[in-house]
Amino acid sequence: MLLLQALKWELSLRDAPTDFGEPPATLPTVGTNLTDLTLRKRKVTVRELGGCMGPIWPSYYTDCSCVIFMVDSANIHQVASSCIQLLSVLSAEPLRSASVLVLFNKTDLPCSMGLMEMKSLFRMDDIIASASQPITVLELSARSGQGLLDVLHWLDSTLKE
Repeated sequence: MLLLQALKWELSLRDAPTDFGEPPATLPTVGTNLTDLTLRKRKVTVRELGGCMGPIWPSYYTDCSCVIFMVDSANIHQVASSCIQLLSVLSAEPLRSASVLVLFNKTDLPCSMGLMEMKSLFRMDDIIASASQPITVLELSARSGQGLLDVLHWLDSTLKE
């Protein structure tokens, strides 16, 4: 629910830009969540799948035009398994032409790794060079809201194509 809540909060700021308020309380995604976002009067359906749901992710790949893959940059112990999951997503036949956004989250935590360190650990340059789909890499803090506007811009520009 973390990303969906944060994106909804960011979109609500566009409707009332003078009332910034606080970002919503966030929780890790357990299971699946489905929500609709409105980007420039266009309805976008977003399905959020928790990391523990990895074994059933492929059942959701049909008709998927883009993927947002979020990684906890404050959890060094999950880097290897997150990288393996990302490679599995990128190699899935139904997603060969889907645009992919890799988000390194939790930049607000003092123990988080920086963007360059995460890209190095994931070997993102090699992944991007060998992937069939376009891949964008961003960092954010879904909790503080830092980087959410970049995510919305990516989503908006990706869905226009």
